[in-house]
Amino acid sequence: MRTVRPASGPTSAGGRSLRNPHDREILRLAVPAFGALVAEPLFLLVDSAIVGHLGTPQLAGLGVAGSLLATAVSLCVFLAYGTTAAVARRVGAGDLRTAIAQGIDGLWLAAGLGCLLAIAGLVAAQPLVSVFDPSPQTTAYALTYLRVSLAGLPSMLVVLAATGVLRGLQDTRTPLVVAAVGAVSNAVLNLVLVYGVGLGVAGSALGTVLAQTGMAAAFAVVVVRGARRHRASLRPDLAGVRAAASAGVPLLVRTATLRAALLVMTYVATDAGTAAVAAHQVAFTIWMLLSLALDAVAIAGQAIVGRYLGAGDAPGARAATRRMVEWGAAAGVVLALVVVGLRTAYVPVFTPDAEVRALLASVLVVAAVFQPVCGVVFALDGVLIGAGDGRYLAWAGLATLVVFLPLAGWVLAADGGLVALWWAFNAFLAARLVTLVLRWRGGAWLVTGAAVPGRR
Repeated sequence: MRTVRPASGPTSAGGRSLRNPHDREILRLAVPAFGALVAEPLFLLVDSAIVGHLGTPQLAGLGVAGSLLATAVSLCVFLAYGTTAAVARRVGAGDLRTAIAQGIDGLWLAAGLGCLLAIAGLVAAQPLVSVFDPSPQTTAYALTYLRVSLAGLPSMLVVLAATGVLRGLQDTRTPLVVAAVGAVSNAVLNLVLVYGVGLGVAGSALGTVLAQTGMAAAFAVVVVRGARRHRASLRPDLAGVRAAASAGVPLLVRTATLRAALLVMTYVATDAGTAAVAAHQVAFTIWMLLSLALDAVAIAGQAIVGRYLGAGDAPGARAATRRMVEWGAAAGVVLALVVVGLRTAYVPVFTPDAEVRALLASVLVVAAVFQPVCGVVFALDGVLIGAGDGRYLAWAGLATLVVFLPLAGWVLAADGGLVALWWAFNAFLAARLVTLVLRWRGGAWLVTGAAVPGRR
């Protein structure tokens, strides 16, 4: 486990050269974080590719079960974000023992929450799958995949929390290595269990469970070694676990508002017709890939700002934030140019349908226009998470959702089409930008000290 001593604040030397340390540090954290972020979606992509050769009902079943699992895991991302903020502050304060102890509290919370969700999922598997109204054959495969996969849910959440611990310790390389090895192991296990052993859909789910369990075990070894090195207790501290859960609630609300907006988009696109929903699916997939690239800066922001505030260096936190905003905006401009400039080359790869191609090309221009905004939004989002400003993010998320819902409703009622829907989504992003910039320009988020605001 790598740990980094609190860096001296960027205000100590003065001058333009102060940007260089920020650049190096942002790259050191963001580049491996991007690799780990990209590795995670490969699990479902590999499963889809392997199961797809079994038949269409099997692939449809995987799609239904995978959506349910992805939703559960995405809503629990606070386990990574909240742990990053708590650990980074303690690192900034020079208290590595307590930093690791708080990380261990997060791991216990993840394991317990994972077990509860797995049990609840097993009980509610049938009604959850039926919400999608699949065919009987698809339902059978979806239930098989879901029930086997739920055994790995505790491991999935432990991986989230452990990743947060290491990010808080300013280490994004170890999560990259673990994620890469896990992705390769998942592919091999799936091939062997699905085709070699002949387990079909169940083999695909079991392979992913084994890969995730291996990743959780690898992270546990790293964290335990760090705990022993710094003499931190491995036993759960109930007060610490409760504090971690309490701190995670606002981040859960913040994530739920974003997921709600994305689900509303899918609903409205579906109502617009087959060509519209097909184009939307591809555009959304591309947008999510771009988001992963931009989110790497946000992860760096969580770790860096948390450490600065833990060290009592509010000017340093503000200066680092300004540089990350610049990085986010610049990355957004580059991605926008790539999306627009190359769309004639990659759009035909996704579909031979001329109508879908035309819609997709138009939507991608709309999505590209706001990539610089996304870069700033994601960077500031990460900064405020690192600052422990979860309550503000929760209220801001609800406010921006209130802005978006009437616009999406108007598109639906007026049959405005897919391009209008994506402009409405850009309004949602613009509202997020306003709420985040207003907070950044103020000073309420610059709370220094070892403890995350609202947490012991």
